[in-house]
Amino acid sequence: MRYRPATLLANAVLFFSIAILIAVGIWYVSADGVQPATASVHLTHADWQTTKATGMTLPPLTVDTRALPDAWQPTVLPQAMPATRPKAQPGAPINTIGGVTWIRLSTRGLSLPAGPLVLYGSRIRTDGTIAIYADGRLIYRAQEQGPLWDSLFTPLWVELDRRNGDAPLGEILIRLEHTPTAQVGLASLWLGTADALRGRYTMRQWLQRELPVMLSTSFLMVGIFALCVWFWRREETGYLLFFNLAATSFAGHLHYYASVSITDDWFAWLTLNALFWLITVIHFFLCQLHGRPLKWLTRAVVGITGAITLLTLPVVGVLPVLPNTPVIVPLIYAVAISMGATVGLVGVLIAWRRSWEARLLAVGVGVCTLLGVSDWLMHNNVISQEGWFLGAYMNAVTFAMFGYLMYHRYASAILEVEQVNANLAQRLRAREAELEESHRLLREAERRQTISDERRRLMQDMHDGLGSSLISAIRSVERGGASDSDVSSILKGCLDDLKLTIDSMEPVEADLLLLLATLRFRLEPRLEGTGIALLWEVQRLPTLTWLDPSSALHILRIVQESISNILHHTRASEIRVETAAQADGVLVSIEDNGQGFDVQSALASAGKGRGLHNQQRRAQAIDGTATWVSGPEGTRFTLWLPLERTLRPA
Repeated sequence: MRYRPATLLANAVLFFSIAILIAVGIWYVSADGVQPATASVHLTHADWQTTKATGMTLPPLTVDTRALPDAWQPTVLPQAMPATRPKAQPGAPINTIGGVTWIRLSTRGLSLPAGPLVLYGSRIRTDGTIAIYADGRLIYRAQEQGPLWDSLFTPLWVELDRRNGDAPLGEILIRLEHTPTAQVGLASLWLGTADALRGRYTMRQWLQRELPVMLSTSFLMVGIFALCVWFWRREETGYLLFFNLAATSFAGHLHYYASVSITDDWFAWLTLNALFWLITVIHFFLCQLHGRPLKWLTRAVVGITGAITLLTLPVVGVLPVLPNTPVIVPLIYAVAISMGATVGLVGVLIAWRRSWEARLLAVGVGVCTLLGVSDWLMHNNVISQEGWFLGAYMNAVTFAMFGYLMYHRYASAILEVEQVNANLAQRLRAREAELEESHRLLREAERRQTISDERRRLMQDMHDGLGSSLISAIRSVERGGASDSDVSSILKGCLDDLKLTIDSMEPVEADLLLLLATLRFRLEPRLEGTGIALLWEVQRLPTLTWLDPSSALHILRIVQESISNILHHTRASEIRVETAAQADGVLVSIEDNGQGFDVQSALASAGKGRGLHNQQRRAQAIDGTATWVSGPEGTRFTLWLPLERTLRPA
């Protein structure tokens, strides 16, 4: 897939912004530490010894170092003191069941700054209570009683409550309580003013605890969001794997920054095995990305993870449990490092040409393995105790990898949607052009058909009406039997018929009243010379949706024929035109006060009933009816028209 330059630029800006934020944070937390060298003293020389103990107890409020055994051994900080020793030296205690390690630092003769003092140290290694004494008086206690999990990752910051009138500080004594198999270690210490040491402490606290916990918590929140998405899209297992990855990564790094209230055995089991679970989830993620099942490696990874999980369960008497000792735990971590390196290496080799996402993930596994190796070396005292536990940033590496994958997939999905929309828009434009051309051709065909139909209708009307009248006039003139007035009357009828044809083509918008008004405009000049009064009593009528030019011409000819019959045959002095609305149609009535006629006889007569039959035929053509009621007092003609009709050629 090819990506737009804007997408690549957005990726670069994203990671550059993250780097800038981290750099600014480091600069901010370390800026306060820029103080004169005379404001603090670096303590590197100490004496230590270990005394026996049968269990963890509350530290005393005061301790006199002269009451302790005279078994002090000099050391240079940072230093890791072994908890067990194969052979006791003369005068030195043997620690075989656990105990208390005492570390003594002398400050006599040091040039200490004036004012309140602060004791700072980057790390203390123990799994029990930490107590600090200044000149024999207890000034700090890390825990009431019992195991302590976060001493390796929490920097020491102790404010010495000393005033200007107090005697100069002469000795600092550190009491470290531990289990029988635990190792004890101490980084070098700094003694000085709070302003001088706050930068060191804040930087160590922020980079060792706060930043990792922020990244780990963010990773977990995104994982929970992915789980919610998976509930709606069960077919996409990648969201479930992502949640498992975030959850196991969070659980596997709790010991870096969490002080917990559960028992030490279960906490150790959780943090130890979460690392194996994390490697297993990443392995399944790699298999999903590069598309290879890797059955042999999958069985090995799942088998080792399951075995370690069961064998380290702190349930004595139920399963053969591996003891949580400084010998066994590093070996288990070595197995985890080897398994992670294998998963990452195999993932890189298989995914190199199959999926760049799998390559990225495999490289990330390799980076996390290197970070784990660094922590393993520090746990085993291969490197200095003042180093950094980089394993806390495994979450950051994992979060960055999968965050980038999610971002890249999101950006790619948007790009694909844009491309699909662009293709659809292009196809839509092409289709619209085709439809427009089809509509143009259809309109052209309809226009031609309409013209042809209208020409045919006009020719038929002229043949039946105007043409017939003209032929009659021509024959009368040729025979010489027609007077000038007869010829004039015939020609006037032809002219009226032509006007009706023209009027039928005017748009009336399905309004019958407008059509009748047009007829009235034509009739009034003709009636003025006859002395016949026209009474126009029409009212508002419903719309006739079927009223087209052909139907309009039928109605005009019916009404014209009725008025012509009145003018020629009834000797009426008054014509009344009325309209009325009914439930299923409308009525048009034309009534005169002339002499009546026998309707049945006229309809039965072939000659005299020709006009009446024409009216009936035209009314039937538009689904209407024509009726007459005649008597001595006049004749009433009624035309009924339907509101709706079955459309067919009129």
